[in-house]
Amino acid sequence: MADPYTILGVSKTATDDEIRKAYKSLAKKNHPDLNPGDKEAEARFKDISAAYTFLGDKEKRRAYDAGEIDEQGQEKPQRRYYRDYADTGAGERYYTSPEGGFEGFGGSGDFSDLFGDILRRRGAGTGTGAGAGPGGAQFRMRGGDAHYALPVDFLEAVNGAKKRVDMPDGKTLEITIPAGVEEGQTLRLKGQGMPGIGGGPAGDALITVSVLPHPVFRREGQDIKSVLPVTLGEALAGGSVPVETVTGPVNVKIPKNSNTGRVLRLRGKGVQGKAKGDHLVELQVVLPPEPDAALEDFVTAWERDHPYNPRQGG
Repeated sequence: MADPYTILGVSKTATDDEIRKAYKSLAKKNHPDLNPGDKEAEARFKDISAAYTFLGDKEKRRAYDAGEIDEQGQEKPQRRYYRDYADTGAGERYYTSPEGGFEGFGGSGDFSDLFGDILRRRGAGTGTGAGAGPGGAQFRMRGGDAHYALPVDFLEAVNGAKKRVDMPDGKTLEITIPAGVEEGQTLRLKGQGMPGIGGGPAGDALITVSVLPHPVFRREGQDIKSVLPVTLGEALAGGSVPVETVTGPVNVKIPKNSNTGRVLRLRGKGVQGKAKGDHLVELQVVLPPEPDAALEDFVTAWERDHPYNPRQGG
């Protein structure tokens, strides 16, 4: 991912609200469902979602602005030079051995702490290669964890999926997305992080999930919600109509005399996790797109003979 501020088109001083507005505008414009077959739009959409997830994390944003991590959320190595210590005062100056070779740093600076920690971790055995300590003794150290952000399609999040993902370090991983994974949830891949030292175990890959929005469905807990437009005739007389769910289309029976706002519950058609949720379908009565004189005359005559007030309580 490139600079997240550049992707969203905002400055580093942008407020959370400005970042959120920029994301919504760009996500709507580049959503794959609104740009079918457009691979460039799909790639932009994923970058936009990843950038928003990154900047939406207050700690990541702070660390990125401070130069402590890169765009992937990985720590940047802090490079230290001898001159950083040369003038730090007595007791913390670098020194050399009697033979003139570099030995280390005095006092209790970072490097003495580092080597002290390494020596405490070293194991039995000898060697002179990577991981060899003073006198040829070997030490083992676990590798660091690698942090990644992964945009996941809405349907993949609720149904589960397997994805092959190219990581920034060039490694390709197969990731199992569990059904019901939530926004901001972190998946841990054992042994897929940074390599260990001296034969030590590798760290883990920690993948933070960002669930991409869907143009029709929205999630509330384990339930899925959507709006179903119905005709005036379907609302009055009832009938069976097709409805899209996260697991595919199903036919739903509309009860007679259904008003806008009525909710139909499709059990087990929600999030497909260990405990399946329901799909809540809200009906919305929609009139014909163009004015119809015959329909208008009929309804006007009917209301004249059958007056009622929908705004009256009770």
